[in-house]
Order: sequence, then C-alpha cells, then structure tokens
Amino acid sequence: QVQLVESGGGLVQPGGSLRLSCAASRITFTINDVDWCWYRQAPGKQRELVATITRGGLTNYADSVLGRFTISRDNAVNTMYLQMNNLKLEDTAVYYCNANWYSTPLHRSLEAWGQGTLVTVSS
Repeated sequence: QVQLVESGGGLVQPGGSLRLSCAASRITFTINDVDWCWYRQAPGKQRELVATITRGGLTNYADSVLGRFTISRDNAVNTMYLQMNNLKLEDTAVYYCNANWYSTPLHRSLEAWGQGTLVTVSS
C-alpha cells in the first residue's frame, strides 16, 4: 500500500512559521503524475482543503491561508511540503496530506492519506 507520513508539526507562537513535510513510500504511481493536497481539521470543525499542487505544478489555496502558506514538492525525494508563515490562532488543526493519481492498470483514480500532524498555534 502507498504510505504517506507527515512531519513537522508542533507548538508555535502566533506569527511564527513551520514547514510540514509529507513523504511517500511504497508508491505504486508515477511520482510525476500525482496531485497533492493538504487538508486540516480543527477541533469541532469539518475537514477543509488548505492547498493543492497539481501534477502540472499549478497551486491553489484556501482564502484563509492565501499569502501565508506555500505548497511545494520535490519529486526527486517523493516529498511534498507546506511552508506556513505568519501563523494565526485559527490555524491550529491536525494537518493531513493527500495524494491522488490515476491508475492505468486499474483504470480508475486512487488516493492515499497520511496519518496527520498536529499544529498548535498558541501564545
């Protein structure tokens, strides 16, 4: 099974920065053909999409993080990143990475999820 492992979460003060990483292993897809997403889920709230980067390199961000977060990837090491700057209290959440790709042998889209990493923004 494809495995995604997030890292980089922790406790940070408002205005601080963190960089989250999502490393893929046991991959069954072509790394260049995968679309990546970061989701987050705050206590008592629904999971929300934070940022995406497509296989073509196009990025998209939630309005709440636009201008503060940057999504990127390094296909050479099968890793995707989320650089988070000027963190706010409302950014506190468990952050999950997600990969989507099309399986040619199975003729359908597949996805994988990481286990999540906790980001706590507190003064």
